[in-house]
Amino acid sequence: MSKYTPMDKEASARIQSAAARNPGSDSAQDDFDRRAQSAADRNESQGEDEQGDDD
Repeated sequence: MSKYTPMDKEASARIQSAAARNPGSDSAQDDFDRRAQSAADRNESQGEDEQGDDD
């Protein structure tokens, strides 16, 4: 059983909020918040593609 959970918009928002509260943190310094947002966008668009295949 895998423990991998794809990045979603809610998780990305939590990461961005934490980075904004503490701009000196490691995750804020290495732009993890931006990468999380990118991953959430990518995963959302892939989910929409998969849902459209049911037609």
